[in-house]
Amino acid sequence: MTDTIDPILPENVSNLAVEVLNLAKKRDVQLAAAESCTGGLLAALLTDVTGLSHVFERGFVTYSDRAKCEMLGCDSGEIENCGAVSREVAIAMAKGGLAKSDADLIVSITGFAGPGRPQDEEGLVHFACVSEKGLMKHEERHFGHIGRDGVRLAALEVALSMMKDALEHD
Repeated sequence: MTDTIDPILPENVSNLAVEVLNLAKKRDVQLAAAESCTGGLLAALLTDVTGLSHVFERGFVTYSDRAKCEMLGCDSGEIENCGAVSREVAIAMAKGGLAKSDADLIVSITGFAGPGRPQDEEGLVHFACVSEKGLMKHEERHFGHIGRDGVRLAALEVALSMMKDALEHD
């Protein structure tokens, strides 16, 4: 159970975070997160569990395209060509975050959490999970019109599930 943000989380998300942190501790793996549409919620969650937060190495909150380029080394041309919410950018965010940290495993999240421009698909989120051991996994989800909070909470669950799977199988 988390300490401070637990009241707003579905129990399954909170429990999943604890599972991920316990697995990382057991395997001596340092975790990181590169977030856009979740705005640092995953980092907050992974640092909120007393006695386990030390396995979280760092988080990158890169909401703007510029931040993705400056902090994670994403290519501005790729963002322009593929869009910030794309498979390519999610993978670049994860690879860049791994390179710019001491983490062993990182997950990235980029998506449209709420209504935006007419061409933006509300609820579209791309995830990538990358490890020092060579794992690279991408997932694309279409959560639909479930509101900003709904998309962000659903994204937390997917990101944590990807980390758990990587910790169990990598």
